Formats: sequence, structure tokens, C-alpha cells
Amino acid sequence: MTIFEKALAGEMLDRRVDPEVVKIDAIQVQTSRALAKLNQGVADADTIRTTFSQIIDRPIPSSSTILLPIHSDFGHHIWIGERVFINMNCTFVDVGGIEIQDDVLIGPNVQLVSVNHPLDRQPALRHRFYGRRVVIKRNAWLGAGVTVLPGVTIGENAVVGAGAVVTKDVPDNTVVAGVPAKIIKQLPTD
Repeated sequence: MTIFEKALAGEMLDRRVDPEVVKIDAIQVQTSRALAKLNQGVADADTIRTTFSQIIDRPIPSSSTILLPIHSDFGHHIWIGERVFINMNCTFVDVGGIEIQDDVLIGPNVQLVSVNHPLDRQPALRHRFYGRRVVIKRNAWLGAGVTVLPGVTIGENAVVGAGAVVTKDVPDNTVVAGVPAKIIKQLPTD
């Protein structure tokens, strides 16, 4: 199993012990350089999609829109569906994987975090890290300033209110808000 497969599988990693972690570090440097260059200029939608497709190492559909600036600590574990809208200043911490399905709306200043550290009694062991995939299901809407934590799935058609911190899965067809996010409304279904 490669270091990348281990990260996506949620295995505990430690850069101080595992020499393979340098492969993640190398991609992080490449991603930082590419994003710095992209974010410094003024780019049209096609250039943004093309450049970000190169960063994430897979095509972004032409029906999807990304506004700058955009941030990622790794880049290669992001999947973006059709007709997705990502507003400015979105941050992806994606070593553990981030999947954005079709028709998702992401507001400005959203943070999608797929990496965590263990809550260990020995603080020195907190340098270890593990991935937990974040999934944003079809037609979900994340309001401005939302933070989605590792391992969380946002359900189909769900709405996450501005500024919410999502620590647990959000059911389909619900509205959640607050810190931590809680269900405040059930949406009608067709």
C-alpha cells in the first residue's frame, strides 16, 4: 500500500517515523507553488479550471466554477463533480480525501478538513496524523465561513448555515447551523 493509499484509508501516519511521508511533502510543495502563482494573477474560469485540474491531478468539469483565491495543502485527493460552484477563499486540507458531488454550492471562506491528529495522553504523539474523507453530497449548500471536520458527510440537498462548524454527519434534506452544527430544520422533499 502506498503512502497515498494509507492516507485515504485512514491509517495513522507520522512524518518523524515513516520515510514515505516525504512523498506527501513533495506534492505539498508543488501544490503551494502552483496555487501561489494562480492566486497572484487574474485568471479566467477556463484557466482556473485547467490549473486546478493539474493540481488535483484529474479534470474539473467545464460546468463547474472556482473563484480565486483557493487554497489546498495537498491537492491530489480532491474530487469535484459537475455544476459545482466554489466561492473565493475556499481551503482544502485534503490528504484524507475530499469529494464534492454534482450541483454543490460552496460559499466564501469555507474550510474542508480531512486530516486530524489523535487526542492522545502523550502530547508528543499528537504529531501523528490520519485522514478521514469529507463528502459533500449532491445539491448541498455550504454557507459562508463553514468548517467541515474530518470524516463528515454532508447529506444530499442539505444546507449548512454560515459560520457553522460541522463535526458530525448531516442527514439529507436538513438545515444545520451553529457551533457545533445542529439540525434546525427539515427540508421538504419532492
